Amino acid sequence: MDSISPNVQTVYLVDDDREDQELFSEALELADSHVDLKIFDNGVDLMADLYSGRPLPDLVFLDLYMPLMNGEECLRDIRENEKFDKVPLIIYSTLLDRAKIEHLFSIGANRYLHKPSSFKSLVYALERTMNSVRRNKLGGTAIINIVG
Repeated sequence: MDSISPNVQTVYLVDDDREDQELFSEALELADSHVDLKIFDNGVDLMADLYSGRPLPDLVFLDLYMPLMNGEECLRDIRENEKFDKVPLIIYSTLLDRAKIEHLFSIGANRYLHKPSSFKSLVYALERTMNSVRRNKLGGTAIINIVG
């Protein structure tokens, strides 16, 4: 990562589904070419990286349902350490349960991105998300992004 230019953002995706990882990676590349993506299969590996002393990511996308440590557990653990307060956390899931989403915001999620049903929708959603994060950082109200 040392050779990455300063205008490139480091994005983490934490998702155990290989197909979802590949789709996300391809869509993100189309949505934003100024991104260095690092993928984790579970929350345990994510937490090890965050505590490794390496530079923190600019953005983390967390799937909710993963083995070893799920997305909600990661969210709680990350938000319990003020060292990670400025890292935007986006829940990236198929779940569409308003009460659960509100709960996730209450424990520290900055945004919620529903996994879209089409590749084109995913590219669009990632373009909007990346632009929003660059413009707003953590300010403003929580955002739910649901596209078809």
